[in-house]
Amino acid sequence: MAKLENLELGRARLPEAARIAGMSRRWIEHGLTWRYRREQVANQIRNPETEVVVARDGEIVVAFAVMEFQFDVRRAHLVLLAVEPAYRRSGAGETLFHWLEKIARRGGITGIQLELRADNGGARAFYEGLGFRATGIRRDYYDGQQDALSMDCAIGRASE
Repeated sequence: MAKLENLELGRARLPEAARIAGMSRRWIEHGLTWRYRREQVANQIRNPETEVVVARDGEIVVAFAVMEFQFDVRRAHLVLLAVEPAYRRSGAGETLFHWLEKIARRGGITGIQLELRADNGGARAFYEGLGFRATGIRRDYYDGQQDALSMDCAIGRASE
């Protein structure tokens, strides 16, 4: 397992869109229609209401997270979060989430929402550890084939 102190955290760069898209395909969208291809990820990186953050080992992206901010309703949607297997349990995913949470708090966001495959117990435990709670099942959410578990996390204002 890699160590968090060996990783550099930062905003995603446009040339990293292909790597992020590939990770999404392998670790999130496997077995489904591939929605977050290079161009879609590049659009997310360019979008001023979306933040794409990464953890790099040297020049290689080993973890990423994408959050869309809806400032008018004070909500955010964690769209994607993935960590390469060798870097799981290093703290990279949690650190990326907290980075995004901090941005959300500063922007007056009061809640974060996400969906994950209903049968993904590992992801559910990860998000519960971050303070998320299950709010419902969305039947056939993924390509009309798989159910999604909706989760929600209330956050307060930044104390900084």
